[in-house]
Amino acid sequence: MTTDPSRRPRVLVARKLFDEALQPLREACEVQYNDSDRSATPAELRAWLQDKQGALITGSERIDAALLDACPGLRVVATMTVGYDHVDVPACAARGVVVTHAPDVLDETTADFGMALLLGAVRQMGVAERYLREGRWKRWSADLFAGADVHGSTLGIVGMGRIGRAVARRAALGFGARILYHNRRRLDPALERESGAEYRSLDELLGQSDHVLLALPYSPESRHLIGAAELARMRPGSTLVNIGRGGLVDEPALAAALHSGHLGAAGLDVFEGEPTPNPVLLEAPRLLITPHIASASLPTRRAMVRLAVDNLLAVLGGKAPLTPVPAPGA
Repeated sequence: MTTDPSRRPRVLVARKLFDEALQPLREACEVQYNDSDRSATPAELRAWLQDKQGALITGSERIDAALLDACPGLRVVATMTVGYDHVDVPACAARGVVVTHAPDVLDETTADFGMALLLGAVRQMGVAERYLREGRWKRWSADLFAGADVHGSTLGIVGMGRIGRAVARRAALGFGARILYHNRRRLDPALERESGAEYRSLDELLGQSDHVLLALPYSPESRHLIGAAELARMRPGSTLVNIGRGGLVDEPALAAALHSGHLGAAGLDVFEGEPTPNPVLLEAPRLLITPHIASASLPTRRAMVRLAVDNLLAVLGGKAPLTPVPAPGA
C-alpha cells in the first residue's frame, strides 16, 4: 500500500472505538472518524462514504444496495462484529465489495457471558437484585427467588459453532452438565467427542433439555426459530437463553410462556429492534435482559477492532482479507 498522502485510501470509521487499535489505519489511510459515538443516520452514512474506499463499521450501521449504489468507490466493508446481518452481503458481492467480520477473537469471552447469563437467569439474579434495591426485602424465606440448578442438568445448545462449543466445554467440565446440540450440519465425529455433545433434532433437544441456549447466527430462514410451538415443546420450568441474534426468538411468544409459568426463566443479550426492546419483554417475569454485551471485555473489544483494521489494510493493500464473510450460498 502506498504511503503517499495524496494517494492514501480514504476510510470511514463509523463509531467511536479504541484509539490505539486504530493507529495503524491512521498511518496508512486518510481516516474520517465519527468520534461522537452516535450512530449515523442512513443519509449521513451515505454522505460520509461517497468518497471512501473502505469502511470500519459496528453492528449499528446498515450497508444495503441503495447505499452501495450511492458509493461506487467503496471496496471493502469491515465490521468489527462476528455477525453480519446488518450488511447486505449478496449486494456487496454483486458490486465487488469485500465484506469482512471478526470471528474467533470473541469466542471465549462470549461463552463466558453465555454461562453467566444462564446462571443469572436460572437463579433469578436480576429480579432479586432489583427487589433488594427497591427496599422490598423484609425477611428470609425458603422459596424466595428459588430457581433451578445448572450443575448436573441437561443443556441443549442450538448452534454448535465455536461459541457453542466453548459454552459446552464450560458447562460440561465446570458444571457436570449433559450436553445436547442441534446444528444445521452435524459436527464431525472428532469435534462431537471433543465437545462431549450428543446430536438431537431441534424438537428432541427442546423436549429433553433443562436449559436451552441459542448461539447461532441470524438468517431469514432462522427468523423466529423459537416461536410459540417450540416454546411449548420445552420442559415445564426450563430456561431459554439467547446470545445469538434477536430475530431468532418470537418475543411476544416468549413473554407469554414466562407469564404462564411454562418457562421457569429466560436470559436475552440480544433482541429484535435493538436498541429499543419490545415492551412485552420489559413486562415479562423472570427475564434477565442485557444490552448486547456478550463480547464486552476490554481485551476482546480491542481485538475485534484490531482485526477489522487488519482486514481493511489487507484488502486496500491488494491482499486477501484475513476473515472474509462467507460468499453468498456458501
